[in-house]
Amino acid sequence: MPKLSVIVPFYNVRQYALDALRSLRANARDDFEFILVDDCSTDGTADLLARAEHELPGAVLVRHERNGGLATARNTGIDRARGEYLTFMDGDDWLAPGHYTRLVAAIEALGCDFVRTDHVQCTARARTVHRVPHGRRNVVLRPRDAILPAHRTTSVDYAYAWAGIYHRRLVERGLLHFTDGLRTAEDRPWIWKLHREAESFAVTGLLGVFYRRGVASSLTQIGDARQLDFIRAFDQVIEETAGDAEAAALLPKAVRTYCAIIAHHLGAVGRFDPPVARKLKVMSTAALRRMPQDVLDEALDSMDAERAGRLRRLRRRPAPGAEVAA
Repeated sequence: MPKLSVIVPFYNVRQYALDALRSLRANARDDFEFILVDDCSTDGTADLLARAEHELPGAVLVRHERNGGLATARNTGIDRARGEYLTFMDGDDWLAPGHYTRLVAAIEALGCDFVRTDHVQCTARARTVHRVPHGRRNVVLRPRDAILPAHRTTSVDYAYAWAGIYHRRLVERGLLHFTDGLRTAEDRPWIWKLHREAESFAVTGLLGVFYRRGVASSLTQIGDARQLDFIRAFDQVIEETAGDAEAAALLPKAVRTYCAIIAHHLGAVGRFDPPVARKLKVMSTAALRRMPQDVLDEALDSMDAERAGRLRRLRRRPAPGAEVAA
């Protein structure tokens, strides 16, 4: 059994893939494997991965015949992984040399289900350190205790799958797979499930992941209908949290986060194509009506006036002939 499996989906990132592959080589060990998932790239990325299959120690190349999106590609990698521990990387990011050796050492020293790490965000030439929003470091804790409070940014809001390492027992318990087919916000139901159902986690200040922000091909930069998958993702968060034994305590956080994301997209509605912008408003109105209304009232009362006003106006919109489901 390899010590670590690294799952790296690639889709049309030829401009950045060589940086990612070089950084993986600088992290290679005899007991590491790198699951390279080509999600049906059409820009030459596949040729770079074919070469890497022979040149990168521990490389395992898997090809999709159809593009399935990031969640599906990660699931393919999880299913192929054999490691005692698993982690993720995106094909347009890169790593510091030796980062994975330090990451494995951290989780072995702590002995918990998963460890979350800080990262460096890279926007053009700017570099910014982003910290896990949790104050206690290098201490094993119960993950669900890090979900609250509702009115503050917490560990479930830091949803980056690649900012951490995960023990194989989470795969065996069905906690590491993503919701198949989600094109965006795929990490939101995933991080909530981890925090509700895993038994132990820790946060460490280890830096080594360089997250490339503002890539033109990234879905966060493209205003098409795939962006609206955030509604399906957060509907899942609400539904699964509502079934939790501590739902009364946890739902205010889930609903408030959902509202904040809807408000964010409405505030940037101009970047969407007009038909997608109209669909965003219809689907968001329906989403607000699906939420527990008493919890929604409390969430809106706790938000700033601008965002709360935006959502209240949306909530008052006449109901369409048939609600558009996510």
